[in-house]
Amino acid sequence: MPPILLVFLGGGAGAVSRWWFSAAVTRWLGLTFPYGTLGVNILGSFAMGLLVGWLARHSPPNAQDLRTLLAVGFLGGFTTFSAFSLDSVSLIERGQWGAAALYIALSIILCVGGLFAGLLLTRGFAG
Repeated sequence: MPPILLVFLGGGAGAVSRWWFSAAVTRWLGLTFPYGTLGVNILGSFAMGLLVGWLARHSPPNAQDLRTLLAVGFLGGFTTFSAFSLDSVSLIERGQWGAAALYIALSIILCVGGLFAGLLLTRGFAG
């Protein structure tokens, strides 16, 4: 199967799973805190660790297809935080502590800042 189709199928399933999981958690715990998003990020990061560890240990013949379908597609659709976590840990495991710290700090600051910038721009044009 072409990699783009694997990403498409996995990503769609991951996005639907994120919506379902977040909705269920929100119904259970309420809207006072983003429990659903936090839960998705924790679960997705844990699943990414399990998947990458299992693929590295077992090296199945279809490892690249599984990684594309599940890591890039499903977990990418479920939460991009799992990819962020994997990239951070990969840098740390390679001993690139400075790069890891910079990546983590820039990701948080620039992504949250980007969201604020987008809100400010759209709110400025709305009124």
